[in-house]
Amino acid sequence: MTLRNWFALFLVSGSLVTAASIARVTANDPPTVEDPTKTAIDYIRTLDVKPTDWPLWGGSPARNNVPEATGLPTEWDIASGTNVLWSAKVGSETYGNPVVANGKLYIGTNNGSGYIERYPSKVDLGCLICFDSETGEFLWQHSNEKLPTGRVHDWPDQGVCAAPLVDGEKLWYVSNRGEVVCLDTEGFRDGENDGPFVEETPVGEREADVIWKLNMMKELGVSQHNMCSCSVMAVGDMLFVITGNGVDEGHIELPAESAPSFICVSRSTGKVLWTDNTPGNNVLHGQWSSPAYGVFDGVEQVIFGGGDGYVYSFEPKGENGKGKLLWKFDCNPKDSLYVLGGRATRNHLIATPVIYDGKVYVAVGEDPEHGEGPGHLWCIDPTKRGDVSPSIVYNSSDPEVPAPHRRLQAMKVEEGDFQRDNPNSAAIWHYVGADPEEFETTMHRTCGTVAIKNDLLFVVDFSGVVHCVNAQTGEAHWTHDMLSASWASALIADDKVYMG
Repeated sequence: MTLRNWFALFLVSGSLVTAASIARVTANDPPTVEDPTKTAIDYIRTLDVKPTDWPLWGGSPARNNVPEATGLPTEWDIASGTNVLWSAKVGSETYGNPVVANGKLYIGTNNGSGYIERYPSKVDLGCLICFDSETGEFLWQHSNEKLPTGRVHDWPDQGVCAAPLVDGEKLWYVSNRGEVVCLDTEGFRDGENDGPFVEETPVGEREADVIWKLNMMKELGVSQHNMCSCSVMAVGDMLFVITGNGVDEGHIELPAESAPSFICVSRSTGKVLWTDNTPGNNVLHGQWSSPAYGVFDGVEQVIFGGGDGYVYSFEPKGENGKGKLLWKFDCNPKDSLYVLGGRATRNHLIATPVIYDGKVYVAVGEDPEHGEGPGHLWCIDPTKRGDVSPSIVYNSSDPEVPAPHRRLQAMKVEEGDFQRDNPNSAAIWHYVGADPEEFETTMHRTCGTVAIKNDLLFVVDFSGVVHCVNAQTGEAHWTHDMLSASWASALIADDKVYMG
């Protein structure tokens, strides 16, 4: 799988633009009470970064990609330099989202550029690269050798697929090796080896300085599938991570079904504060989403997208070393079926949940190598509790007791299963496209996270259709077929929408 061989960076008015296809934002709907850009700005001010920085994926724990910006270009040319401040070569494949903080830009990629002399470009690595955000000068790199178990845990050439979180002189991210890592943002350029981890070799100024790391595979028994790609999120000292626990190489069994799917770690020490394995052996494939956080009716919630197709909400502080579940929501129809080879109608979650105007937004997806398929975009009320799925499955043998969660198909009619509407459903609206009979107006499965501003929700699906939807009602304003598959997440800035 290849996204791009070169990564062009466009920095205008302190904001980062990372995409190519642009659509003008047009609608007559008045803005809601919440200004999501202000939400991000207010959060960024709580961190030790510059006010115009974008120090984590989505800009804030709400994960709504809507930075403040003016004067952004609508065209550019790398060859001539038109509207390009600088460009820098990264890996041969790049999946990480860049973040900018305190004059540095960080991007997860592979070793295609061979910036470190001891690791020529022919050596496959996962790399977190640090550039000077004003000039594009390479500063340092955290190099992660590939896991010896191969592609089942660490897919060749994919590199680091996660984005870091930066606060002051520290950053946190998840490597391709399934390690949660805390780094010094100066690397060894400051001449210091910050600890407690002091085993780096060598310690040159182009090398990363590790402060601590947590190996989720060794210490928590996780068996990540293909890659661990969570972009971490923090609230206070609590750092939240989706572990990537998934299926075996044959895509049949979960080698570590009792290992956690979600964890909370102290970002100052790396100590595990609580774990949760609610998805258990119902994980369909992998777990490649990232967590979000919001406060609803005065209640803090950390929200995870599970590999079983459910969205989960927990109390951030946990309880007795375990997660304390508030609610769960099945994002798939109960009769949907998971099968290999691109024929599945049941999906899991790759996109990151987004918080906007007191609601949660997320769409279902699948590994792009498994092809296109039907999609579902949801708006969820997070004030409900318990199982808040749209319907509940029962069996005729005991019609008053909900059927247990099944991995491949929740409802098997031939075995006496049936469903009832859930009176406790948190579904506000459900979008499958304005006309699912037509390709250009169908919501397909997606890797993309939504972006929302002024009640306009934008999402691009894997099939390359851009959807503009009313965030309050789920009504489609328009769609646009880009005539090319897309793995992108939307960015709204300067009254424009950018996506790759």
